[in-house]
Amino acid sequence: MYKELFYNKISELKDSGNYREFIEINRVSSKYPLAKNENGNEVIVFCSNDYLGMSQNSEVITAMKVALDSFGAGTGGSRNIGGSHKYFKLIEEELCDWHQKESSLIFPTGYSSNDAALQGLLRTFPEMIVFSDAKNHASIINALRSVKNEVKIFNHNDINHLGELLSEYDINIPKLIVFESVYSMDGDVAPIREIVKLAKEYNSLTFLDEVHAIGMYGSEVKGYSDLLRVQADIDVIQSTMAKGIGIIGGYIAGEKWLIDVIRSYSSGFIFTTALPPAIVAGCLKSIKIVRKNDGERNKLHSKTRKLREKLKLNGIEVLEESSTHILPVIKGDSQKCKDAAKMLLEDFGIYVQAINAPTVEKGTERFRINVTPNHTDEQIDLLVESLVYVFDKLDIKRGQEIL
Repeated sequence: MYKELFYNKISELKDSGNYREFIEINRVSSKYPLAKNENGNEVIVFCSNDYLGMSQNSEVITAMKVALDSFGAGTGGSRNIGGSHKYFKLIEEELCDWHQKESSLIFPTGYSSNDAALQGLLRTFPEMIVFSDAKNHASIINALRSVKNEVKIFNHNDINHLGELLSEYDINIPKLIVFESVYSMDGDVAPIREIVKLAKEYNSLTFLDEVHAIGMYGSEVKGYSDLLRVQADIDVIQSTMAKGIGIIGGYIAGEKWLIDVIRSYSSGFIFTTALPPAIVAGCLKSIKIVRKNDGERNKLHSKTRKLREKLKLNGIEVLEESSTHILPVIKGDSQKCKDAAKMLLEDFGIYVQAINAPTVEKGTERFRINVTPNHTDEQIDLLVESLVYVFDKLDIKRGQEIL
């Protein structure tokens, strides 16, 4: 009985074109964005979140090797049980200095720094009302579904709707506004200044996910809220070390009284194994490099502009809302997206993953394309030429009427 039930669920995904399959992509050290597939053939990656290529940085790799040789591979448990190795202290001090916050806390992943931090905070204060953007990440959605707090969803980036919802509650009722700066699937930016203003007006805390902005925007590349000069007004800055920083891990930063509550009450932090010294040492070295070096992020934005223009010249529409380094090309058909991705990989050695439901809404299936500082002009040209060929071959419209 159970086998049939489970097979039926998988069949539903396959029939709708939404069944996910792993594709072997072996990145070549020091040669990113080059990789090799399972047959050893060369592949160019155009959809990685390793935006600055920091996972391949020689100084980062050396720092990780030194820590690995000095401390071994693992941590032996949570920070409370196994002990808190020295790199945690160093990186949390670095994060506080970077974001100009009193305190910070490291988690194993960016997903868990959202999920665990929000659950810990909200379970500790069940009377707190949450106001969450409709397009927030799955980690935020999972956290909010796991607590008993009242949750109000405001329309994506709709400051008027948020204001209407906030006005329904007494100013002395605890509130939390949860939103992102750069949204990962659309590449658009939140009205951060306006949200901060509303938070002050209605006496609400703010929790800002900056995972797709860290390393790319602001002074010392510390996020979009810094670019808009309001990071000091955000109560909790949350981010990952798997994108602009290039490795793995997540963190939150804010005032000590707030971060200490999350550290002390969040089961997702208390009961999870801590990141190994080699990982944290690599993250620390990467942060030190990116915050003091504008070169890579400037190359990223320059090459993004170049790719955006070449796509436009060839009639390939990028989602109008996108104003960042993330270039969504919406096709609105899950099977055609998968077929196009397969042809790009097999015929042209280009890896661009199809993004299908439920990651995005049905009917908005897409390629989520991004270039890095390490892509060459020739590789960018090849991508565009290949997209044109594949779209025409599969009878996929380069423009998209649904936009």
